[in-house]
Amino acid sequence: MTIAKVTQKHYPKAEIWRRGMALGLDFLGAWLVSSLFGSNSLGIQLVQVLVFIFCWLILRVVVVFNNQGQSLGRWAFDLKILEVENGQVVGRVPELLALVKREAIICFGALLVAIALGNIRANPTAILLILPLAIDCGTAFSDTHLRQALHDRYARSFIVSSRRGYSLDLKIKRLVDTLQKNVRR
Repeated sequence: MTIAKVTQKHYPKAEIWRRGMALGLDFLGAWLVSSLFGSNSLGIQLVQVLVFIFCWLILRVVVVFNNQGQSLGRWAFDLKILEVENGQVVGRVPELLALVKREAIICFGALLVAIALGNIRANPTAILLILPLAIDCGTAFSDTHLRQALHDRYARSFIVSSRRGYSLDLKIKRLVDTLQKNVRR
């Protein structure tokens, strides 16, 4: 009996800026929908917070679970979420419970950012509410092996570049190049 070495499939790491843009696009979608339910008064609006959480869970859990690991933002920037087992990336979408745990952490940070944006005029120190999300996502800079943020480590997930998507980043690059060429003429 011989032991054959099974080669591990290589999954390309997603660039951090693309992950940030995908997160920003998903945040923008949930924030815009929830802002429709807010009032003009300052402070925290309970209905707006609940709508934001609901939209976030729909965009980042239900859609991801049913769309091969891609939310709207990840689809636009050609990213996909996969599961990690024993330090190795497995080629499948995380289970629903793992996605809920992962997105609950990010949702908390994103919700604080939404509250900060809504109250920044009245209270400039509200900008400090960005810190939890920055700390959570900032850990991806220090992880050179898998580039996992804290929420990725907790949920045992990994963001990879995918072939399927809208390629918004490439389309923006082409548009900027075209505009630069036209300006030079």
